[in-house]
Amino acid sequence: MPLDAMRRFLQTESAGGILLMAAAALALALSNSPLGSAYGSLLDLRLSVQLGGYGLDKPLLLWINDGLMAVFFLLVGLEVKREVLEGELASREQIALPAVAAFGGFVLPALIYAAINRGDANALNGWAIPAATDIAFALGVLSLLGSRVPLSLKVFLSSLAIFDDVAAIVVIALFYSQDLSLPALALAGTAIAGLLALNVCGVKSLTAYLLVGAVIWMCVLRSGVHATLAGILIAMAIPLDGERGRSPLRELEQALHPWVAFMILPVFAFANAGVSLTGISAATFLGGVPLGIALGLFAGKQAGVFGFAWLAIRLGWARLPEGSDWLMLYGVAVLTGIGFTMSLFIGSLAFEHGGFEFGAATRIGVLTGSLASALAGYSLLRFAFRRRPGPADSGI
Repeated sequence: MPLDAMRRFLQTESAGGILLMAAAALALALSNSPLGSAYGSLLDLRLSVQLGGYGLDKPLLLWINDGLMAVFFLLVGLEVKREVLEGELASREQIALPAVAAFGGFVLPALIYAAINRGDANALNGWAIPAATDIAFALGVLSLLGSRVPLSLKVFLSSLAIFDDVAAIVVIALFYSQDLSLPALALAGTAIAGLLALNVCGVKSLTAYLLVGAVIWMCVLRSGVHATLAGILIAMAIPLDGERGRSPLRELEQALHPWVAFMILPVFAFANAGVSLTGISAATFLGGVPLGIALGLFAGKQAGVFGFAWLAIRLGWARLPEGSDWLMLYGVAVLTGIGFTMSLFIGSLAFEHGGFEFGAATRIGVLTGSLASALAGYSLLRFAFRRRPGPADSGI
């Protein structure tokens, strides 16, 4: 990715992360105010869309989680495809450090959660919750440190988060898809074949891809596979190169990025971060689900990311990001424990059919682990950059 494009990307992600924090804080405030019941009623409001004899009827919360988040995953898919074809993930040297670090940061939190909840089969459904990183939130915290943050560290964090997102997509497809409908899957498969045919035939019109994509989303939604995966399928078919030097993929990515950063993710945070603190005590935080999530995010992510990054560098597979040192890398590893959006999203899927209500416990664990990671990571990096006064690069 060209340097100017990377800077614009990080600018949007950083600013969006700050808005994300504000939306989460507002949700928490409303949930613990006299407006708490109105907040809950808003999310339970049912909305229907009818087309002939076919229709969808869902509460607002599910329209956000199944609909708006499909657009988020469409953007993720576009970013992954572009980065693999021509960006930061286009060569083995570039992908080695974030790929190895992301692997450690995915496995260790899941193991910690599973160890804490090993005696509860229902709670074990949430093993993947602490394995995710919220790139917008993490970059938002990083942006608070100003221009002394090396651009290479921001690129490392962004690349690692892409691998995290890919892992989350695989987990959702394999472990959080239930009650499959073969007719809906068959229709979705037919529409996907049509999408691939557009690509093979050299069609460059975004409208054509998005119209077929809308059909795929509706079929996937009815199939039992989570609807957000439709976004990934659509992204993989959209061509990178177009006519007269235009790129359909880049055009759609640039169009979606502000909407995702400044509307979709904050709306998701507002809808999913609200939790009533009434009756919560110290013992609440020691429950298997919140404790497993919080420790997985705070301890597991930093240990997994930094430990595996250290190993990759020591073995000569990769090198430290340019302009950084070990303490800076460790500080960024701590920031990867900010799971928030993706952790809340996976949590909503993990316990959707579990028979027990783990919603509040999930939110408490995610908020606790993410907040601890944000504060600790910010403090470590602030100390690290104080030792090296002056901008590490020209800033963002």
